[in-house]
Amino acid sequence: MSKSATSLNPKRYQPDVNRFLALCGRNYFHILRWLPFEGGQGDYWQVEGEFGRLDVRILENTKYTQLIEISRALSQSDYIDTPQMCVRVYHDAKLAEVLTSRQIYQLRPVYDYPNIRMHHRDEKYQVNAFLEELLKIDSHMSAVCLSES
Repeated sequence: MSKSATSLNPKRYQPDVNRFLALCGRNYFHILRWLPFEGGQGDYWQVEGEFGRLDVRILENTKYTQLIEISRALSQSDYIDTPQMCVRVYHDAKLAEVLTSRQIYQLRPVYDYPNIRMHHRDEKYQVNAFLEELLKIDSHMSAVCLSES
């Protein structure tokens, strides 16, 4: 096989499932600090900390899972969109996984690279790692319910 043929066909990316599940587990425990298990669909609250505020809404609440929307308000900017994502919280598995992000409506486990949307090969991991950073707003935080229920 020629050298140019191997450089055009690099080794296929294999996701590290253990690393991904560990990240989803950490995200679950960050979220669990302020997520009400008994919350109803449409409930909305804010989590405030030293480094910012998260706006949270419950989109779906079932026996073992919750679907929540998390966004972080930023100062007005024409250049940066407000980070927003839908996260499935699996209480039986103790995991929290990003399902959609602001510009990505369905995250695939692996993306070919290069691709038209410029996603990383491990975009799903990267978006979940970004959620972990959003959830680290402060170790001393307060949650304020804004729902009327």
